[in-house]
Amino acid sequence: MAKPKASLTALTMAALMLASCGGGGGSTAGSGPVTVTPTPSPTPTPTASCGLSAQQAFAKSVIDEWYLFPNDVATNVNPASYSTVQDYIDALVEPARNQNKDRGFTYVTSIAEETAYYNSGSSAGFGVRLTYDPSTQRVIIAEAYEGAPALAAGIDRGTQILAIGTSAANLRSIADIVASEGNAGITNALGPSDPGVTRLLRISDAGGTRDVSVTKADYNIDPVSDRYGAKVITEGGQSYGYINLRTFISSADQQLRDAFLNFRNQGITNVVVDLRYNGGGLVATAELFGDLLGRNRAASDVFSRTSFRPEKAAANDDQHKFTYQPEAIAPTRIAFIGTGSTASASELVINGMLPWLGTNMTLVGSNTYGKPVGQIALDKSECDERMRVIAFSTGNASGPSDYFTGLAPKIANSCAAADDLDYPLGDVREASVRAAIDFLSGQSCTARIASASAGIAARSFAAAPAAPEMLMPADPRAAQRELPGLF
Repeated sequence: MAKPKASLTALTMAALMLASCGGGGGSTAGSGPVTVTPTPSPTPTPTASCGLSAQQAFAKSVIDEWYLFPNDVATNVNPASYSTVQDYIDALVEPARNQNKDRGFTYVTSIAEETAYYNSGSSAGFGVRLTYDPSTQRVIIAEAYEGAPALAAGIDRGTQILAIGTSAANLRSIADIVASEGNAGITNALGPSDPGVTRLLRISDAGGTRDVSVTKADYNIDPVSDRYGAKVITEGGQSYGYINLRTFISSADQQLRDAFLNFRNQGITNVVVDLRYNGGGLVATAELFGDLLGRNRAASDVFSRTSFRPEKAAANDDQHKFTYQPEAIAPTRIAFIGTGSTASASELVINGMLPWLGTNMTLVGSNTYGKPVGQIALDKSECDERMRVIAFSTGNASGPSDYFTGLAPKIANSCAAADDLDYPLGDVREASVRAAIDFLSGQSCTARIASASAGIAARSFAAAPAAPEMLMPADPRAAQRELPGLF
């Protein structure tokens, strides 16, 4: 991280990352492949206050200097017409958003909240990922985190939430909530993401229907689950590695190393990489993931590229070449599992491996979100304000990459499969894992992922019929941007 410049109102540069499919994300010092020293022009006037006009000026200066699509920024936007910084930012980048280049990826967030999340996965809430099917008005748990309140209360993947309230006297069914308030009513009924907030949930699972009181609490998200995050699946005399990465944060690095060392020690060369709910995160962790899949790559082989706008290119453009890691494996075949919630850093990993594996890799599930761009972060520290701005595009060894409509069209032998909430993640009976193992074993897949299910339509994370729609609040926290559906 560059040191704050006093003349820039404590303006600092956080390291690069790829943001979430929900519209952004964050990074921490040293996490990205490129270091830049921001000198926005015009410079916001130093002030001890955090008035709206000063914050708007700060946002405008960042966009003027760094925005990847300078020709797609609205002109003559009057900041006085907007009551929040985010509304002003949205107006400035509206032309780019109309072209599907920036789907909520440029925004302001809290420095403290983002730093806590990217360092250790710090979050607050029930510790579940929620899906919603508008056709049946069913809310079902896609994932529950270890060490969080919901799982401790017996709520896990596949559990359906039938009603929400603060007591038995005011329980409201999901249908009633949606009828009166729409989908937003569900997130409102669940309450703020503050420790101590308690809700009574009527749930249904294999054990029957019952009411459970759950109190939100602080917890750290484990990037690789101790229950199913990394394991070896043996079937038909063959062994396959399975790795499920929930999010690209710093604490994932050692877990990935440990998992791949186990794969290497067991001679694993066929791997299922499950990124179905992974909305992105740190570039550095994505690069490490690529390295761990690149033992058979030469030091000159390119894994990923970052490209800035022309006037920034000479100083900031970069490429990551496969770097030797002692835990790395040399994969023969890889099956990536994705959905419309698979975005950004997740897509970088998939895209980075494509030139080197070709038809020996596949995308299983449904189409990814489609985010071949990433952000830098600049801070107005006295306001606990971080500006996330789209500043670079990504590519692979074949050159620049354009997959705003998702990665499925780039992968000829993709394989459509459902996200089967009736089975645990990593279970060979689960539809996507089953399809992935079948591919690794040499079986063909007849049902391809239709490009029509592209992430372009996935602002609510409902990019494909086979994938669940992940609930998302109107004003997501840092963790919710990277983990769509998190509550």
